[in-house]
Amino acid sequence: RDNMKSIAEILTAEQGKTLADAEGDIFRGLEVVEHSASIGSLIMGETVENVGSHIDTYSYKQPLGVTAGICPFNFPAMIPLWMFPMSITCGNATVMKPSERVPMTTMKLAELALEAGVPAGIVNVIHGGHDTVNFICDAPEIKAISFVGGNQAGYHIHARGTANGKRVQANTGAKNHGVIMPDADKDHAINSIAGSAIGACGQRCMALSVAVFVGKSREWIPEIVEKISKLTPGPGNKNSDLGPMVTLAARQRAVDLVTSAEKEGAKIELDGRKCTVDGHPNGFWFGPTVITGVKPNMTCYKEEIFAPVLVVMEAETLEEAIQLINNNPYGNGTAIFTSSGAAARHFQHTVDAGQVGINVPIPVPLPYFSFTGSRASIRGDINFYGKQGVQFYTQVKTITSNWNPKFQNTGATVNMPILGKE
Repeated sequence: RDNMKSIAEILTAEQGKTLADAEGDIFRGLEVVEHSASIGSLIMGETVENVGSHIDTYSYKQPLGVTAGICPFNFPAMIPLWMFPMSITCGNATVMKPSERVPMTTMKLAELALEAGVPAGIVNVIHGGHDTVNFICDAPEIKAISFVGGNQAGYHIHARGTANGKRVQANTGAKNHGVIMPDADKDHAINSIAGSAIGACGQRCMALSVAVFVGKSREWIPEIVEKISKLTPGPGNKNSDLGPMVTLAARQRAVDLVTSAEKEGAKIELDGRKCTVDGHPNGFWFGPTVITGVKPNMTCYKEEIFAPVLVVMEAETLEEAIQLINNNPYGNGTAIFTSSGAAARHFQHTVDAGQVGINVPIPVPLPYFSFTGSRASIRGDINFYGKQGVQFYTQVKTITSNWNPKFQNTGATVNMPILGKE
């Protein structure tokens, strides 16, 4: 925590997000570090005394040995801090592979771990691309892999890792919907959607990249366009609302997806494809963009754009909005904006997404819960951090003991033993 500003400067320099956003990235990771420091109560086993005559049964949660973390470019601090603190406090050593686009933040975190007293060899960092990933998937010493990133890599890592007998958790793509009901607090809903969709240059797996306006709330669409148009891109270390895209290729992909929306009949209400920033002609700039009239069959809806682009859709009823979300293959997160408790409760119980926000745009849980994806947004059945994280980084050993002070010589029995039977 004392080094937050220096870490944020490294993060902004290599990733591009604003300094304020970088500090938020670090802070949400430090929450997991602090929770990991109290892991004693979560790592306790279970004991039942005298399950049979003179027989006790008890279990331990034991470390796996060596684990690995493969991290994305968009959260260079938070995601590594989801992984290695919980792994090592569960008793493991770990190997971290940061994205080759943003390696220095993870290196700084590893240095600070050593300074804090973590023994050498417990937190390790390796660098590289596909070959390094495949090494992690194949190395017999590595027992579990945590991954956050895109679908292609995540599905590959899950398939290859599990084929080698490893435990794998892989959070992958997303297409998160924000549902705006007519009874919502208008200003709060508009501000929340705008900030979630455009913040971090849209390069968040929990960004609300799709706004679904229900009924009369569609009348607010011009206001959200106006709100988003006031957000300004620029260098992350300046007074900017959003920084650049991470690479030229990422920018071009976003340009192509917005262009496809135009060709398929949607309307570009706000166009950031030709964005420029004074004094930085070579930056990978992409300005805030809003697309309306989007239909489920359009490419801009089916693909995760991962840019400061809000896709706007409309629904007549809440049920129609829920069906739209559930028909989308992704299920990372969603949110509803409403003043109706009944509507919110119905939404939370029927929508198929791992994280649900009620008047909360980015419902990433605090670390004593777990980050819970759904459907195509996750591979593997154990989630990140919290109780689920402890389960992922440990294995259960169960012991049954018989300390009968008067063992009877009844000879060898070939029947299935019945515990405690004299």
